[in-house]
Amino acid sequence: MKITKEQVVQVAHLARLEVDEADMERIAEQIDKILEYIDTLAKADTEGVEPSFQGIDHDTAFREDVPVGHVGQENATANAPSSEDGYFIVPKVIG
Repeated sequence: MKITKEQVVQVAHLARLEVDEADMERIAEQIDKILEYIDTLAKADTEGVEPSFQGIDHDTAFREDVPVGHVGQENATANAPSSEDGYFIVPKVIG
């Protein structure tokens, strides 16, 4: 499939991009190469290959949701700049 300068202009218009006239030919050639590569990929034999969303398998980065004990109110406020009766004291935000 050969991309024409008119098609590049149309795509640039749809994408709201300004493309110099001098760059049209270069961009058309680059799009041609991309489409050729996609054609190459489309010809690959994928018979028996399971569809996937990513190329490699990896475990989730999230840990198991296991309930654990809490630190306690006194420990939670131990390093706070200011606390009173187990509560954080913060500056007033809304006047």
